[in-house]
Amino acid sequence: MKSLLVKTFVKNYEATDEPRVRTAYGVLVSVVGIILNVLLFGVKLAAGLLIKSIAVIADSFNNLSDAASSVISFVGVKMAEKPADKEHPFGHGRMEYIAAFIVAFLVIEVGFSFFKSSIEKIISPEAIEFSLISVIILAISIGIKAWIGFFNSRIGKAVDSKVMRATAADSFSDVVITSVTVISILVTRFFEINIDGYVGLLLSLIVIWNGINIAKDTLAPLIGESMDKELCEKIRTKVESYDGIVGTHDLIVHNYGPGRSMATIHAEVSADINPMVSHAIIDKIEENILSEMNVFLVIHMDPVEVDNEVVNRYKELVKDIVHKIDDELDVHDFRIVEIMEGVNLIFDLVLPYKYKAEEESRLKNVIISKIRETDPNCNCIIKIERGYM
Repeated sequence: MKSLLVKTFVKNYEATDEPRVRTAYGVLVSVVGIILNVLLFGVKLAAGLLIKSIAVIADSFNNLSDAASSVISFVGVKMAEKPADKEHPFGHGRMEYIAAFIVAFLVIEVGFSFFKSSIEKIISPEAIEFSLISVIILAISIGIKAWIGFFNSRIGKAVDSKVMRATAADSFSDVVITSVTVISILVTRFFEINIDGYVGLLLSLIVIWNGINIAKDTLAPLIGESMDKELCEKIRTKVESYDGIVGTHDLIVHNYGPGRSMATIHAEVSADINPMVSHAIIDKIEENILSEMNVFLVIHMDPVEVDNEVVNRYKELVKDIVHKIDDELDVHDFRIVEIMEGVNLIFDLVLPYKYKAEEESRLKNVIISKIRETDPNCNCIIKIERGYM
């Protein structure tokens, strides 16, 4: 069914990196979600009113909120498709995240609403009238929701969409919610224990928790989350594959919506090569990264001494000492300046975020001490940086 829908409604469906294709996927998923969730809402509401179950009614309105979420996702996807303009030179891609954040608030609001209703049901319980047709309807809805979950999950993974992944997670939680609702109806029928209000309370808490998780997932890229390691490694490997590039460091990727990234990186080139030649290589790399990865890359050129045996010897010494202290530490922008008393070793030290600010001075002193133990003539000038990976 998924393949049939995709092939029917998404032109050039295999080109998932293209913005228009991503938009077509988003529209398809949203429309399918609206239709199925409105259908489930109507059927479940009728079943809940028939058997007078707050749990079933709460479940039905959860589906209605899912339909509203799909409407918002549809609007968000269409707005994210808008090209860059004078007021928004980086495009409108982040509208997809904002849409998902609004969805999270809708989910939380529905959860709080039925939290209140469930408390009232616990205080003043009403008898539930068992109906086999209602149980069958709910069982069918479980299957439909599971399919929606897998549909969103697979497409969300294919086009790297947080909105679709959030919707998938919400759908799978709905499967659990409806399953628990069916169990509560059966318990009431066969054991004559009315747990409807308590189940409604439990389900409302699950809905609220799902909304909070969706909000967290969509806030992360808006605030500025850590970079995707796979994309970073892909960029670094590509840049370092060109002749004339000695190494890279300080890669930073800025996300302006799914499939819309800008990046900066420092590329080391031999100081012995004509800078005009190196500049031409840099320009070529930037063009190729944009065309192949759809990433607007800006490269800062760092000239380094490649064939200087003294520089290389000290560089290996420093790296060996630093990596023995912690494999996660990194060194770059290494250079030396010879002075009358010996030599200045000047380099940047990249720290992971597990190191607190108060530990920086201690770490620098340990490194300087170990370097001087090996060569007393060395004086270290260390600049501390934080990695963005």
